[in-house]
Amino acid sequence: MPTVALRGRASAISDPGGICLSGWGNYPKASTELLAPPTPAAARDDLLGRSGVVARGAGRAYGDAAIGAQATISSRGLNRMRRFNAATAQLTVEAGVTIADILAAFEPRGFFLRVVPGTKFVTVGGAIAADVHGKNHHRDGGFGTIVDSFRLALPGGEIVSCSRSENAALFAATLGGMGLTGMILEATLRLLPIETAWLRQDTRVAVNLDAAIDQLESNASSTYSVAWIDCLARGAALGRSLVYLAEHATRRDMDGLGPGLAPFPGPRTQLLSVPELFPGWLLNRASMRVFNELYFRRGAAHQGKPRLVHWDPYFFPLDAISDWNRIYGRRGFLQYQCVIPRDRARRVLADILDRVSRRGDASFLAVLKQLGDGGGPMSFPLRGYTLTMDFPVSDTLFGFLDQLDVLVVDAGGRLYLAKDARQSRATFESGYPGLAALRDIRQQTGATTRLASHLSARLGI
Repeated sequence: MPTVALRGRASAISDPGGICLSGWGNYPKASTELLAPPTPAAARDDLLGRSGVVARGAGRAYGDAAIGAQATISSRGLNRMRRFNAATAQLTVEAGVTIADILAAFEPRGFFLRVVPGTKFVTVGGAIAADVHGKNHHRDGGFGTIVDSFRLALPGGEIVSCSRSENAALFAATLGGMGLTGMILEATLRLLPIETAWLRQDTRVAVNLDAAIDQLESNASSTYSVAWIDCLARGAALGRSLVYLAEHATRRDMDGLGPGLAPFPGPRTQLLSVPELFPGWLLNRASMRVFNELYFRRGAAHQGKPRLVHWDPYFFPLDAISDWNRIYGRRGFLQYQCVIPRDRARRVLADILDRVSRRGDASFLAVLKQLGDGGGPMSFPLRGYTLTMDFPVSDTLFGFLDQLDVLVVDAGGRLYLAKDARQSRATFESGYPGLAALRDIRQQTGATTRLASHLSARLGI
């Protein structure tokens, strides 16, 4: 059975015998028919008369959310930018346009996206379906807040316009609905005018988890904030972190911190690539401990010294490494992202980090962020703290993550569907009280049996 990797621009792929697809974590792998329509009209036609189908963007969902139970429709051929109004900063694009495409075209013109996730290689359709969030969710909310409207192809072939005033319930359910309400064909977004594309960054050292949360809370007025956590630190240093605070730099900031720099430097190129046969055993406790120590020391050297940083490595630190997901080896990896309500976050996250540090095989880039209230009924964020960690797939990992799930559920938290590849139906249903609204919408639009991914089948959506 052939395997097709969808990177860059879409090609016209159609194999009725099925191919093997996976998410960014390279786990799990599943067979599906793959279609790549070149236009929105062709995408609608591919949707008609099919069951067990879901749309797929750039394949950056980590688990099985973008793998159709029977067929998968790639949106990468829907890659045209339609309209831009400089006066209102409104941009209309097809669903397969990526955040990287938008930034490459508009950052040099003085516009940015107010909300971006941790990689720019995601499509607009995927960003809406997952209601992705960034380092400013505590202030500005998720991706849905910058979406004014979108056109959605329903399973029966009808194309409807959705906004906060038109088909509002369908609009809300599609934010974070993981493609289970219909296929997004195009969307209108509001860009952010900026004086420069640089970030003014302040670095704070946090000696443990409590100090990291104190820093995030005391700097909640910062537009962007994120903490890198050393998952191998233990004892009094459990959760030691580097907290990065940032604002879009003004021309005055550039005069003081970066005279002579071009105000709009453009995206940076990928300088490194991980080979396909990268041996996963190189990523072990010893190598991660060395990396974490070097990373911590390098970051700590900048404490108390505000500086200008390029927008690309600040928002998208791993994008400089092509195919970095291969670093975990052939078996792949799972990204575990949970959110814990604010009043329970310190205790529960400390328990999670203690268990992870004892296990010793967590990611070399674990992230803690402060979140605000969620958007749609299926949006992941809630007011609290989200922790993100990568784990190489192993025979003992799944039972360990089941134990972490119990802590999350008992605290009233939940797991991010765009990262999930293995949570149980019970864990999922306990964390998403808005599930009933999504099911109602799916029933009304005929999507219940027609739109299905491996994720939706696993979780009974």
